[in-house]
Amino acid sequence: MMVKRNSLIFLTAFGLLLTGCGKSGLEITKNDILEVARDDANATKSECENVSIKEQKSSYIVSFNTNGGSYEYKIGKDGIIKERSFKRGAKEETTETEKVEEPVKEEKSTTSKKEEKSSTSFDEGQQQAINSALANSGLEQSDVTNITCSLDSNTNQYTVTFVLNDVTTTAVVDAATFTVISTILG
Repeated sequence: MMVKRNSLIFLTAFGLLLTGCGKSGLEITKNDILEVARDDANATKSECENVSIKEQKSSYIVSFNTNGGSYEYKIGKDGIIKERSFKRGAKEETTETEKVEEPVKEEKSTTSKKEEKSSTSFDEGQQQAINSALANSGLEQSDVTNITCSLDSNTNQYTVTFVLNDVTTTAVVDAATFTVISTILG
């Protein structure tokens, strides 16, 4: 999930609040759901137009447009993104996040912090994707270890992974705009 650190903290705190309360009737509000989707899309409130939130039995369907394209999310009432799609022009990319598996890919990897700090083995596009993914997470390359980056030419997206404090983060970055499409922690 493309979740910024602040959103993760908010969702974790909210989840703990829900767990700590004995009332099972508490649910995340439509505004909370919209915030989850906007954070995932890396879009501010002012950048979102034609916002629509439709409630279903166990989830919400959130859609909105930005200058970069149109987004549609299926988000559970627990705040977890179940599906997302991004449409730019005639091209549509959809990612289901209920069953997240590591993709099989060719990658260039550094295995230690020393190697990573001095590594210049990434091409220009890979380095730009890495920089975008790290900036989206509020990090510098020197903060993380085990950076990998690979390009999926079918979707025109880079997959960037790195480790911070024993937590692996995987970010998907658009290869044309170097915009972070999604971030998954864990």
